[in-house]
Amino acid sequence: MALNITGAVNPELLDLPWSTPLETWPDDTLAALPRGISRHVVRFVRFNGRVLAVKETVGPIAHREFDMLKELGRMGAPCVTPFAVVDGRVDADGNELAAALVTEHLQFSLPYRALFSQALRSDTLDRLTDALAVLLVRLHLLGFYWGDVSLSNALFRRDAEAFSAYLVDAETGDLHTHLTPGQRAYDIDLARTNIIGEMFDLQAAEELDDAVDPLELGDRIEERYKELWSTLTGKETFKDNIRYHVAERVKALNELGFDVAELDMTQTGDGRELSIRPKVVDAGHHSRRLLRLTGLDVQENQARRLLNDLDEFRAVFSPDEDESFVAHEWLARVFEPTVRAVPREFRRKLEPAQVFHEVLDHRWFLAEKRSDVTMPEAVASYVKNVLPNRPDEQAVLGQAIGAEGDAETGTETRAIQAWQLPRSSPRITTGTIDTGTSTEKR
Repeated sequence: MALNITGAVNPELLDLPWSTPLETWPDDTLAALPRGISRHVVRFVRFNGRVLAVKETVGPIAHREFDMLKELGRMGAPCVTPFAVVDGRVDADGNELAAALVTEHLQFSLPYRALFSQALRSDTLDRLTDALAVLLVRLHLLGFYWGDVSLSNALFRRDAEAFSAYLVDAETGDLHTHLTPGQRAYDIDLARTNIIGEMFDLQAAEELDDAVDPLELGDRIEERYKELWSTLTGKETFKDNIRYHVAERVKALNELGFDVAELDMTQTGDGRELSIRPKVVDAGHHSRRLLRLTGLDVQENQARRLLNDLDEFRAVFSPDEDESFVAHEWLARVFEPTVRAVPREFRRKLEPAQVFHEVLDHRWFLAEKRSDVTMPEAVASYVKNVLPNRPDEQAVLGQAIGAEGDAETGTETRAIQAWQLPRSSPRITTGTIDTGTSTEKR
């Protein structure tokens, strides 16, 4: 049987030791990143400056999951990116080995065990369950039946003060035009059951904070899912001031991060009432606006925070200028200098957009003592007093749970790495932002 690689076009993939079982691959090939619990053998592999996740499984299942992840990615679902399927593997004696599904490692992602093995506050746990609920709703809106909802099959990334959840295992999933209420209910019940079980496992291993109630956590995921689904798909009836109510409904959906493709409006029999049902097209309302204006491709809540700062910048400096022009000015004079101020040794800590968000928070903290704190002063204080103590999240919290990442291993991310932009961009100095033409305080 000949080795067969589907998907990837890089011939260097052939150099990996496919003729040996994955669990015996040499250490110099592997990336020392923590792994979640899986029914399959999974390893992280260094490959051409990126990190790949390799999972051994059955050939037809690997191909099916590869196609499923590819289709979900095309539809805009939050999931890992499929890289290749490798089958036809045999060892030195000619014995058949399992096929392998290869996906791109999600940079700055956090496995749930890394999150729940720390003493997290209850409000942080609420944000994590909200992220899982949003993930499940987004997948269901696309017609994806998961079939194995669990914390182990998701990864988390920091998204300003919240988290974003990503699907990493689509082996049991299936795509439909629309999901029935029964299919959605079964996924919700699976989510609640599996998550409660995973919490009890952590509790038995004494890795769960005592303040966490597994049953309460499972119930919250179910409650938040139902609330969000009702908000996104529920039907409302209005008797008067129809335009106002329609505008408010669209605004509320945008605030949740969802765009509305169209509204299904039906006039009632007496001619005085109007029923509306939104048709939600996709999540990412704020991230798409920020991408259009600046080219920054970031998480939804990060985008919301950056847009707030951009809008504030426009109101103060250029209220009458075109939004696109002001966005370019803000990017050059505020965002890029801020993230460039991060020393090279700290650039694996957090994504640039997350750094910017935290600097804004730190400036607000400093402003409680002195109201005229400039952005460069906040950056300098943040880099000196806060950032050195943050975990290295590019290595998936490796330092926090005992696995060290390779300091030289880089991985790709959808977010723009602002510190890799051309050197001609503005420089940050103590107390001022140097734009190259004038110096202003902010």
